Amino acid sequence: MYDQTRAQQPASDLPGRADRRTPGPEPLLPPDQREQLSLRLQKALNTFADNPAQALEEAEGALDEATAQLVNALAERRSALHAAWQEQEREQEPQQGQNKGQDPEARSTELRLALRQYREITQRLLRI
Repeated sequence: MYDQTRAQQPASDLPGRADRRTPGPEPLLPPDQREQLSLRLQKALNTFADNPAQALEEAEGALDEATAQLVNALAERRSALHAAWQEQEREQEPQQGQNKGQDPEARSTELRLALRQYREITQRLLRI
C-alpha cells in the first residue's frame, strides 16, 4: 500500500539511510542548502492546487537558486583544482639553476589525479 507520509519525507529521513554510504563523489551543495531547495520545491508542489501561478513562480525560483548555487560550487571547485596543479607546476620549475623539482614519476601521478578530478566533475555535469 502507498504510504503518502513516507513518500513525502526527504530521502535523508528514510529508515536505514544513515547506515548506508552513498557511492560516488560528495554532493556539490552542502546538506542545508539542498534541504532548503527541496523544501522550496515541495512548497510549490503542495500549493499548486490552491494557487498554480504562485506555485510555478516558487518552483522557478527554486530552480534559479539551485542553478546559481551549483554554478558557484563548480566555479569554486574548478578554481581550487586549477590553483593546486598550477602551484605544483611552479614548484616543479628549477629556481636560479637549482634542480628543485620532484621526480617525474611523482609529478606524473599528481597530474593524473588532477586530470581524474576534472574528468569526474565533467562527467557529473554530462549526466545531469
